[in-house]
Amino acid sequence: MTSADSRCDEVLVALRRVIRAVGLHSRQLERSHGLTAPQALVLKTLIGLGEASVGTVARRVSLSQATVTDILNRLENRQLVVRARSSKDRRRVIVSATDQAVSIMSRSPPLLQEAFVQRFLALEDWEQTLLISSLQRITVLMGVTGLDASPVLAAGPAAAGDEPLASAASDQNGLSGLEHPEIE
Repeated sequence: MTSADSRCDEVLVALRRVIRAVGLHSRQLERSHGLTAPQALVLKTLIGLGEASVGTVARRVSLSQATVTDILNRLENRQLVVRARSSKDRRRVIVSATDQAVSIMSRSPPLLQEAFVQRFLALEDWEQTLLISSLQRITVLMGVTGLDASPVLAAGPAAAGDEPLASAASDQNGLSGLEHPEIE
């Protein structure tokens, strides 16, 4: 095996570890608390805010309003959030977490990204920039720069309607970025 092959393997192993960690954490959270990572993130945000509009929650968690609405529908079906018309503006709907949600979240493990964010922010600026540029380069090499993503570490889609990777990684000619030798 050449040193280039060895370096490729090291990158792929590191990526696989991240993917496995996200999957394991997602399954643990779902098994222990019946929540997906995006649901837990939305609940944590709502608990921190007290109450908020769907748009405010969507901006805080960096997900689309449609995705947050879908997550809130599922949480509302489980009686973990309630929606009510704003007393100040009847056109606005305000969402808040129920006592049951607060209880569940008080017992849930920290989200995987919370520890990452603390450690990442402790790095020097140059280290943060190096990591960002390296990961962005990996997305180019894998041909997935056009894939929509949010800063939520979770296994599986954040909401119904997320595209599978194969279609997101294909260009208009049906070729994936991995088949393009001219990747910059």
